[in-house]
Amino acid sequence: MQNMPTSLPSSPPAQAAPVVKPKPFLLTPSQGEAARTLLAYVGSLPLPDADAQLLAVVVAIRAARTGIGNLTGQDLRSLRLADPEAAVTSFAALGWQRQETLLGDDLVTPVGIVVPDLAGRPDARLPFGKVMRSRVSGWTVRTLAAKPVKKTSTAARLAALFLAAHGPADAYGTLPAHLPDDCRTALPELLAKGFLKELDGDRYLLSEAVRHLAGVRPPSDIPAAGRKEPEADELSWEGWKGRASVALRRHVEAVESCTDCSLSTARVSEAFMRTAVPAQFEEKVRAAHRVWEAKFPAQGPAAAEFAAAFRAAHGHGPSVKQLCKAMGWGKMSRELRMYVVRGLIADGWLTNTDPVPWTLRPGRAARAGTSAATATSVRTS
Repeated sequence: MQNMPTSLPSSPPAQAAPVVKPKPFLLTPSQGEAARTLLAYVGSLPLPDADAQLLAVVVAIRAARTGIGNLTGQDLRSLRLADPEAAVTSFAALGWQRQETLLGDDLVTPVGIVVPDLAGRPDARLPFGKVMRSRVSGWTVRTLAAKPVKKTSTAARLAALFLAAHGPADAYGTLPAHLPDDCRTALPELLAKGFLKELDGDRYLLSEAVRHLAGVRPPSDIPAAGRKEPEADELSWEGWKGRASVALRRHVEAVESCTDCSLSTARVSEAFMRTAVPAQFEEKVRAAHRVWEAKFPAQGPAAAEFAAAFRAAHGHGPSVKQLCKAMGWGKMSRELRMYVVRGLIADGWLTNTDPVPWTLRPGRAARAGTSAATATSVRTS
């Protein structure tokens, strides 16, 4: 009889769980205070409900430095208010001006809403510099687009701004005294969605998934006096946006806040901040394009139609990858996708604002075709 082993073979050592690096905080302590000042200002305004208050937050932070907040109809649509028309018209009682233009059919032309009590006054209610305004604006967009928040009610999303701004990252916070009543009613919604880890009376605890949005950092994370804030990717990204033009920043915010695309900050920032390099296409890419062209002939009109529909629904154009995937062109290398789209641009079916990403839209050939079809319809009617 064979001798039995006296012990079982040892099991392989268990692999350690990967260490997840926490996301860097979006706000410095002073910027967290600025976010709380913004919300206190909006909370003091005689507005009827959460719809009007959430829209006022967006207008006020954009108007903080000049007294004029630029919004588009698409910006209004992206907030998914229950009654946007009532929210817009409620601003008239505050003396705000030109907001009614947002209710027209034009979704892309910026409307400059005048906020008189923020316009160039020495006692300005929101005394923010350029970088401060940009950082708080970016924080607002990111908080409203956070996964546990973006599909909640208007009152819950407004509450998320208040609780994030006032909440310590790793400790219990107390509900702010000026939290609107509609927001208090919506707090269980934030608990159910995972924005809050705990809610007990007036005490709450932010979940780990959104701690980077907190306006109050742990003491250990605050740099000592005289020491610079650590350079983090997201801080660099906010700085980049602070230096961008108004039109470019508006486009960036449309991409960042798009709930249909749900793109990560890393994905968006990398696309906008990368240095443009002229593409060089090898013969194998050209050969693959000839095969693609034989399999998918005359794709220009359909591609232009998709780009127009995408832009109307999302508030920005599709990426090259989004376009190719939606058109059903099958598995394609990145180089082939670029070559195909450049061909459609050269033929006039598409155009873009190169090298700015997510700017694809119908080109001159598509517009000429639409004009011709309209003219024919008029002549035959």
